[in-house]
Amino acid sequence: MSTAAVFQTTERTVANRKKERIFIGVLGIATALLIVPLLAIVGLLIVKGSPALSYEFLFTAPVAGMTAGGIFPAIVGTLWLVGVSLAVAAPIGVFAAIYLNEYAGDTWITRIINLAIVNLAGVPSIVHALFGVGAFVLFLGLGTSILAASLTLAVMTLPVIIATTKEALAAVPMAFRHACWVLGATRWQTIRHVVLPNSIAGILTGVILQVSRAAGETAPIMFTGAAFYLPFLPQSVHDQCMALSMHLFTVSTQVPNVPEAIPYATALVLLTLVMGVNLASILLRSYLRARRKW
Repeated sequence: MSTAAVFQTTERTVANRKKERIFIGVLGIATALLIVPLLAIVGLLIVKGSPALSYEFLFTAPVAGMTAGGIFPAIVGTLWLVGVSLAVAAPIGVFAAIYLNEYAGDTWITRIINLAIVNLAGVPSIVHALFGVGAFVLFLGLGTSILAASLTLAVMTLPVIIATTKEALAAVPMAFRHACWVLGATRWQTIRHVVLPNSIAGILTGVILQVSRAAGETAPIMFTGAAFYLPFLPQSVHDQCMALSMHLFTVSTQVPNVPEAIPYATALVLLTLVMGVNLASILLRSYLRARRKW
């Protein structure tokens, strides 16, 4: 039999290719359905919010009952909340994931811990807010402050960091660990010099998600540290602060006679801030992933 006869196109092959094209088309439509709403939201914010954007809007405090002025205290407060919550949640989440993936065996205790992490990820943010009030504001006596709000955000975002870090650690081939152990390296030396450098890109994924969620949440900070109106900047973690998400909620629902462009401009700034942090993290993750040895 000739080679041409072996690879001759049959009716079954034509039918399979037609099905494949249909399936690819369906996947393309599904992808477009994800992108179109995002473009619509961003376009609406740009069209309706750009008239209010100016230097004064970005770098001055609200005035006239928040119906005029800017959002600079809210921007600074958001950076405070995200930064402190990240400083708390990232180390705890990464170390917990390292222990669960590298040290703890498959026992009933670790299975309960993993189940608790999954359940914690599904707790509504308003429940986290009530927990933050009880645990940090009242029990620990932190009061309504940046520290109490950031700790609440840290507890809320811990499951995401732990889960993504575990997946990143598990993706490193076991052969890497075995090679280190054969050469006499300890378990911690192997984790520090081999496992973590090769999983840092995946770990950053969890950090990116943490930043996005912490910046956009309103309920957990509403009762624990975010202020309705503060025309001055916080000086320490024991102060209250404004936040972009809280300010957006306030001017949209609680303050009368607010110009229409102000809520849209605030939302646009919040979205730009989150996307900027995400972009920087993604670029760093891509750089680290390109340096990976496998």
